[in-house]
Amino acid sequence: MKTLRAGVLEVAYEEHGDPGAPPTVLLHGFPYDVHAFDEVWPLLPGARVIVPYLRGYGPTRFLSEATPRSGQQAALAKDLLTLLDALGIPKAVLAGFDWGGRAACIVAALFPERCAGLVTVNGYNVHDLAASGQPSSPENEYRYWYQWYFHGERGQKGLAQNRRELCRLLWRLWSPRWQFNEETFARTAASFDNPDFVEVVIHSYRARYRLAAGDPAYEELEQRLVEKPAIRVPTISLDGTADGVMVTSSSEGGRAHFTGPYQHRLVEGAGHNVPQERPAEFAAALRDCVKL
Repeated sequence: MKTLRAGVLEVAYEEHGDPGAPPTVLLHGFPYDVHAFDEVWPLLPGARVIVPYLRGYGPTRFLSEATPRSGQQAALAKDLLTLLDALGIPKAVLAGFDWGGRAACIVAALFPERCAGLVTVNGYNVHDLAASGQPSSPENEYRYWYQWYFHGERGQKGLAQNRRELCRLLWRLWSPRWQFNEETFARTAASFDNPDFVEVVIHSYRARYRLAAGDPAYEELEQRLVEKPAIRVPTISLDGTADGVMVTSSSEGGRAHFTGPYQHRLVEGAGHNVPQERPAEFAAALRDCVKL
């Protein structure tokens, strides 16, 4: 593991492969960490692979106590940009799921010159804050129970007191066919002990529904997302057919936002954590996206 200062963070990250090879950045989501890609990066020969712990996870730390512990989408995207800058990477293949997929999509949309290709799970993974107060279908709404839970103080206390038990439950619900063992879960669950984990997570799930103010430092970036900018870079979108939180139709609804070379692939039997459940398919998408 390595660390470096990037923006408001001391970012912890793993680096694999040839330092002089074309770079790929792999970004995890909630409630996961860098171990989601343990079986992906070995399948990417000829690449320099960077796998950072997101803000609030693992050894990544804020540099100042005064920095708001924001989990908003613009903060995640800015973290990715500043990491690329700190590493001296002008352009990289970006890939991720959940929170990490959101950061990758935003950078690909707003800063296409920094993105050589994109692999995203669940399609156009950018929040439409203007429509956040509009209900979805009952089928989708019940899947988001954990988000409504986090909107109240009871949920914040529940996450703080039961972070491992709650996150293990989400793993099971979101990936119902994935038979992970306790060792696999424990390896990742150590990242939830980060002192900022609860605050960042709670802010993420409140800010996306405008129940908490965003960090003013990212307001300009958030405003650029209001127009739902198109993604023009070569993209492969993946959906697990057994995803317990995001149904495939959600990705299909965002197809119009991809205006460049694009493929959509279904990953049979996979749940929400596609790279860890189906590393070969995820790695294949990474290799193929730059060929579109």
